[in-house]
Amino acid sequence: MEQLHALAQAAGVAREWTDVDGRQQMVADEALAAVLAALGHEAESARQIARSLAAVEERRAALPPMLVADCGASIPLPSTPARAEATGDDGVTRPLVIAGNRLTAPDAPGYYDLVLDGRAVKLAVAPAKCPLPNAAGRRPWGVSLQIPALRGAPPSPFGTFGDLAEAARQFGAVGADALAINPVHALFPGHGVGYSPYSPSSRLFVNGAMGDPALVGLPPLAPSAEAGPLIDWAGALPLRLAELRKVFAALTPAQLAGMTATDDAMLHRHALFDALDCHFRPAGAHGWRDWPAAFHDPEGAAATRFAAEHPDEIAFHLFVQWLARQGLQASQSAAKDAGMAVGLIADLAVGVDPSGSDAWSLRHAMLDGLTIGAPPDPLGPQGQNWSITGFSPEGLRTCAYEPWIAMIRAGLAAGGGLRIDHAFGLARLWVIPEGGATRDGAYLSYPFDDLIRLATLEAHRANAFVIAEDLGTAPYGFTQAVTERQMLGMRVLWFERAADHGFIGAADYEPLSAAMSGTHDTVTVAGWWRGRDLDWAEKLGRLPEGTTRAEAEAIRDWDRGLLWSTLDHTAPRPAPDNPAPVVDAAIAHIARTPAAIALVALEDLLGLEEQPNLPGTITEHPNWRRRLEAPTGDLIADAHVQQRCAILGSPDAS
Repeated sequence: MEQLHALAQAAGVAREWTDVDGRQQMVADEALAAVLAALGHEAESARQIARSLAAVEERRAALPPMLVADCGASIPLPSTPARAEATGDDGVTRPLVIAGNRLTAPDAPGYYDLVLDGRAVKLAVAPAKCPLPNAAGRRPWGVSLQIPALRGAPPSPFGTFGDLAEAARQFGAVGADALAINPVHALFPGHGVGYSPYSPSSRLFVNGAMGDPALVGLPPLAPSAEAGPLIDWAGALPLRLAELRKVFAALTPAQLAGMTATDDAMLHRHALFDALDCHFRPAGAHGWRDWPAAFHDPEGAAATRFAAEHPDEIAFHLFVQWLARQGLQASQSAAKDAGMAVGLIADLAVGVDPSGSDAWSLRHAMLDGLTIGAPPDPLGPQGQNWSITGFSPEGLRTCAYEPWIAMIRAGLAAGGGLRIDHAFGLARLWVIPEGGATRDGAYLSYPFDDLIRLATLEAHRANAFVIAEDLGTAPYGFTQAVTERQMLGMRVLWFERAADHGFIGAADYEPLSAAMSGTHDTVTVAGWWRGRDLDWAEKLGRLPEGTTRAEAEAIRDWDRGLLWSTLDHTAPRPAPDNPAPVVDAAIAHIARTPAAIALVALEDLLGLEEQPNLPGTITEHPNWRRRLEAPTGDLIADAHVQQRCAILGSPDAS
């Protein structure tokens, strides 16, 4: 099967990989063939493999639609042009130096229209580094939160951008520099089942359910009955869609024109998708793959006719997007007005629902027949299939990276920073043939150098920093590359261990990082100290194989000693049912690190025991459903919370 292996290598599908324990693993030939077939490379016979291999090599040898380089770098070309001219955003055309088959990129970062001997291509030129968080000479700190968990003064089923703006004002008043928020990508409109922010319909557009009419001067949404501790998404999202339709129906013609006028073709296409989703979902369809075949083409006659016959419905979804974008921008304005140096730190999900808007609108650039997941690692010992899809490496090259650039730009549109979830995906993704087991997957490589340069360029243009989520086993060369680009890694308390398994000291945290008390996927400090995560593990049968609850408790008690010895060298170790001093000490520990920014989960700031999400579960745990007990202002007014904020703002005070 040497031909198959050669095709896999040429197509960027890895035959071998290293597991979390450092052991070499081999992908079966059948799995390789299935992944290659999904990528469009026929591999059922020697003749097909040879033909596919020739096609791959031909594409790789051709001049790509976009060249991506660093400022002033030498770019290899597949041929030797006689003349090269580049026109920048300023409209000025400049000749570029050519030496043989190498072209010297401009010194100024930006996007250029490049002409090589009369042939036009795009050229992206990246600066050397991303910006860093800036707080006027001091280390900034912030709070990570889940927007739906927030409560406002008028009761509502879940938090909105209005509640986010209020949280920004409240935290800005106590000295915070940033709010790291959950992804706000567009979900399916009014769909009360698929509400995970990490399985969106689109990463180009915003979750309309988060929109708050009161933020833009429209009549506020009607108050709801006081909601309980868990969000009832199944009831809340359809109701919110209906409420937004009432707001839309009350708009004046002038308001309607101002809020829905756009020449953004992709925005129109997304509005069309949402309109079609609302049309077909009552019959049981989940996304475009369940629609009649005639509607699978967004430019086809059926979709075009539907748009022409339902202009008001298209306008409604354009309005919802306008409302959501305005709300997000208002939240950032509130943060800056409150004195925050950074404001919002957005979160970019690693993929999208295969039946959603992006997969429908951008099929030429998306993986088809493959889902994304992870082989066994510390966060998922059995491996994970996230049931989402993403961009195709070849599709991105073919379309000059346009949708990827648009996605990054959307993430940076209303904030001072962007966290890239599972940033290893810039280099490789574990892809699984639809219907196959996680073990049937393989690593698919991505144009890492191009993507990291484009991310750096977009961060430069937005004057924002980038956090590259790097938890787990990093691909070879990843850490060095992101470090050189001045992207921040994530240094999470629970994973910062020494060779003897003890927790490292605050001074040993990497300066070029975001120091964090936890993430949405990890146990809270109070929950860990009490063993709440062990309760869940026992309840769901997720204790390590062969480990009893008593044994897990004994291990945890030992780990408590290791953690406390790092956090506090003087005070006696608190009892397991007394987590408050541990939370204080953990926050002080994060505050003392030399990291570029310190981020504390809101659950830790409040000393809560439950975490927002439990990886590997769907309905077994109330993921993305937990709400806070009171409005943000009331929670921050607590003396203990005030003290923790003071520690973050002045680490020496601890």
